[in-house]
Amino acid sequence: MIAENLKRLRDRINEQCAASGRSAEEIKLIAVSKYFGINAIAEVNKLDITNFGENKAQELRDKFELLGNKVNWHFIGTLQRNKAKYVVKAASLIHSVDSLSLADEVNKQAVKNDKDQGILLEIKTSFEETKAGLNQEEQIIKLIEHCKTLSNINLMGLMTMAPYTDDEQLIRKSFSDLRKLIDKINQQGFNLTELSMGMTSDFEIAIDEGATMLRIGSAIFGQRDYSKNWRAI
Repeated sequence: MIAENLKRLRDRINEQCAASGRSAEEIKLIAVSKYFGINAIAEVNKLDITNFGENKAQELRDKFELLGNKVNWHFIGTLQRNKAKYVVKAASLIHSVDSLSLADEVNKQAVKNDKDQGILLEIKTSFEETKAGLNQEEQIIKLIEHCKTLSNINLMGLMTMAPYTDDEQLIRKSFSDLRKLIDKINQQGFNLTELSMGMTSDFEIAIDEGATMLRIGSAIFGQRDYSKNWRAI
């Protein structure tokens, strides 16, 4: 099933890239493996997927203990400062930095682990109160400038989540706003290259609007069974 799912997904990505005048090589596919077990991750990994995304710090910690650097880990969930130590040890890229204090803690843990920690800033581009992220340009620029002063932080780009809606115009606006923001930021002398946006339900719009990273779970692994522990899957 996973092999068939992945083939269909890659075909859709290739078709959308062609329609958008882009190359599929510009886009990194991150398989969102939250709640899926080691066997499922290994099966996807054998199909030439090397990047895996986790939402929960402890789950990433435990999977890293089992798999280590056999795959390339991304942390894509909300990160609390007291759990940064787990995430920095495992993740090559953290997609959800949204404050000065969190950036400082990530840098502190990166120094301890003697690594150059890649990060993205989480930007709120939707109207939903439940969404996390920065939404004031002044705050965003301040955090970017601060990250540039940190010894072990490598700020690579921006991340957002579109609103949960069937209105494609609202979804497109969310992604378009992030693309316009990174363009505006780079006009001020910064060199941010990554746009992490697009999930199973909206990745084709994200590709059209310039995504460089797609975070896709169920279109690869199938539907999650939240009643089961991932260790049993």
